[in-house]
Amino acid sequence: MATSVIMPKQGQSVETCVITAWFRKKGDYVKKGDILCSYETDKASFDLESPADGILLGIFFNEGEEVPVLTTIAVVGTENEDITQFQPETTGLTAKAAETELQPRETSLTGFEEVTPTAAVAGKIKISPRARNLALKEKIDITKLKGSGPGGRIIVRDVEKELKTRTAWISEPVKDVASPFSTGPDYTDKPLTNIRKIIAGAMYASLQNSAQLTHHMSADVRKLLEARKKIKEEIQTRKDIQDITLNDMICYCVIQALKKFPEVNSHFLGDKIRTFESVHLGLAVDTQRGLMVPAIRNADSMSLPVLSKELRTAAEACRRGSIDPEQLKSTAASFTVTNLGAYGVEMFTPVINLPQVAILGVCTIIHRPADLGGGVMGFIPVIGLSLTYDHRAIDGGPATLFLKEIKQQIETIDLTTLLNL
Repeated sequence: MATSVIMPKQGQSVETCVITAWFRKKGDYVKKGDILCSYETDKASFDLESPADGILLGIFFNEGEEVPVLTTIAVVGTENEDITQFQPETTGLTAKAAETELQPRETSLTGFEEVTPTAAVAGKIKISPRARNLALKEKIDITKLKGSGPGGRIIVRDVEKELKTRTAWISEPVKDVASPFSTGPDYTDKPLTNIRKIIAGAMYASLQNSAQLTHHMSADVRKLLEARKKIKEEIQTRKDIQDITLNDMICYCVIQALKKFPEVNSHFLGDKIRTFESVHLGLAVDTQRGLMVPAIRNADSMSLPVLSKELRTAAEACRRGSIDPEQLKSTAASFTVTNLGAYGVEMFTPVINLPQVAILGVCTIIHRPADLGGGVMGFIPVIGLSLTYDHRAIDGGPATLFLKEIKQQIETIDLTTLLNL
């Protein structure tokens, strides 16, 4: 019996997804769990697996097409099986689909005011939810856009085209000039993925729309390194010991500091600052699809072993492409930690994940001279800490005191008791 392949609904706010690549073609035999295609929401990228064994009898949407969630995009079954009942009336986002399933999500907003343009249908502009959200974010008047989607529907690429036109004065494109010494192009043009475009837009918007400043400090990590050494030793003989990393320990220290400086555990919302009672910790995770920042909700209520497990689970889900998009929203976390220590970075300027008011960059461990007591000088291991904060929400004094508190937590934390070592 034929089985339909459904475009999943990844989160409550996701209405459409874009198919980025098909890994199987019509007529291929597939097994349950085989990856058929990859797709993207406006937050993350995912892989879609075959729901059953059989032949891929039909593919109804091409790469690059925007598909409403819960729509059949392909069918798996036996050879010569009739799949007419599964096939959408047309492929792509049709005018009928826009008027039925997605009509409640369509908008007649231009920025923030209601209009009735001549290009509208029944008083409403036909626009996909992703395109609508991008237009509102960039304050683009959608009544001036010409839709290139089915039935004249405005889709994301129409908004992006207008955005490029609007910002063309910032960076003029470099013209290709043939070199008299070359016989052909010595470069390769690679189109940006949707995830890369989202990251680029978020980074640009963060720097453009906030007053960011970075303070640097270092902390003695002898206690953390000693605890890490004991953990490795205990793992060899004790089954009840969990492998807790240095990053886990630092995140725990950051959470303790946030409890003492709740003004940093906040969102800047233009006319108000929203301070959270719980710490929802964001962790920057580097994946093949791009940078993702999942949020660990209520991290302040967790013990160090539980926090370590939650951080690892979220990072693995990001790399697999199975993370809940709701966890990736910038509003899901109240503060973010990003760690470049493994790459040997000694100091950097992390970019705030708006509307959060700060982000901590964790750097590599280096050795510096210090007074060991009794007139003896030596070298001790220290870790670099780079705090970027939004000066609209936090002044330099409180930001420095918060960074100093993180340093204090790292240097004085009693991990032996916490981990029962």
